[in-house]
Amino acid sequence: MPTGSPPPFDPADPLGLDDLLSPEDLAVRRTTRRWATDRVRPHIARWYEDGRAPVTELARELGELGALGMSLEGYGCAGASAVQYGLTCLELEAADSGIRSLVSVQGSLAMYAIHRYGSPGQRERWLPPMARGETIGCFALTEPDHGSDPAAMRTRAERDGGDWVLTGRKMWITNGSVAGVAVVWARTEDGVRGFVVPTDRPGFTAREIRHKWSLRASVTSELVLDGVRLPADAVLPGARGLGAALGALGHARFGIVWGALGAARDCFETALTYAGEREQFGRPIAGFQLTQAKLADMALELHKGLLLAHHLGRRLDAGRLRPEQVSFGKLNNVREALEICRTARTILGANGISLEYPVLRHCGNLESVLTYEGTSEMHQLVLGKALTGLEAFRG
Repeated sequence: MPTGSPPPFDPADPLGLDDLLSPEDLAVRRTTRRWATDRVRPHIARWYEDGRAPVTELARELGELGALGMSLEGYGCAGASAVQYGLTCLELEAADSGIRSLVSVQGSLAMYAIHRYGSPGQRERWLPPMARGETIGCFALTEPDHGSDPAAMRTRAERDGGDWVLTGRKMWITNGSVAGVAVVWARTEDGVRGFVVPTDRPGFTAREIRHKWSLRASVTSELVLDGVRLPADAVLPGARGLGAALGALGHARFGIVWGALGAARDCFETALTYAGEREQFGRPIAGFQLTQAKLADMALELHKGLLLAHHLGRRLDAGRLRPEQVSFGKLNNVREALEICRTARTILGANGISLEYPVLRHCGNLESVLTYEGTSEMHQLVLGKALTGLEAFRG
């Protein structure tokens, strides 16, 4: 039996989860947290209110930080572990979901697709400047009429001599109107294929979607491909069928499993501090039973979610993570993160709706995180199929 006393209880780490992290993991977390604290937090309320953030400038800084494509090997990428990537997503989303989305789409969707499915020439051309943040990428799968059912996409790529000609529309595309390259998924006579599309090609236009009430510090766009002509080598040679696109989405969803908990942690810490300072009936509201019950339940779900994220990260690093397990993580952690943020809002009362505090901003962002890259209902059905062996997607 071990001897001696256990360490003091730490409200910021009640389960002692930092014991699961290596010195390298802690260094990555510390570096990302410092950047987010210095570079994002002082400005994020204004960016959110204005509906604009300096995305191209932030991308270069994130490239210098090593956060873009950080779990990929070679081509200027950091080659970090899955857990280190997860910790980075958590710290970025603790500042704002829009900043994490920038990193996720750049590294886990656009760069991952090129790295995993691209030719040597495509990798050499695009990945180094994307890792530096000099070129921003986007991932164009969702269409105006096809979100949860991408197999029904209408965007087509047709051969014309030695070229490909792409026609169609894509919707809700993060980074779309600031991207220098788009990974576009289109239907061909041989099934769904992926294409690397420079955004300066004639016929390619991107319109930023405004008037959003969520992810306001993120660029979201509609893409129109009107006869975009591409050379034969624009196709991703390793991407045959919709499974390739879904594979990239699975990689990005892993980052969401961690990132959503960053928003939850920020709301929990805000509520805990506020409850200790806010007085009603002659004492801090943290001293009332109902407030303590809320804080205890928030801490339970937050740190259970972190345990789940750590477990999935170790499985990914070991090459043992299944898509159904990623669905398990996204479904649980985003759903519980949103509930934590909503509960924090009740503790802050009227102050909870003010941009002076981060709580309702995180709530609004997580409403998008809840449904993008697979709605909660779709992940329930993924798990339902895995549990029963029966597919219920089409009734």
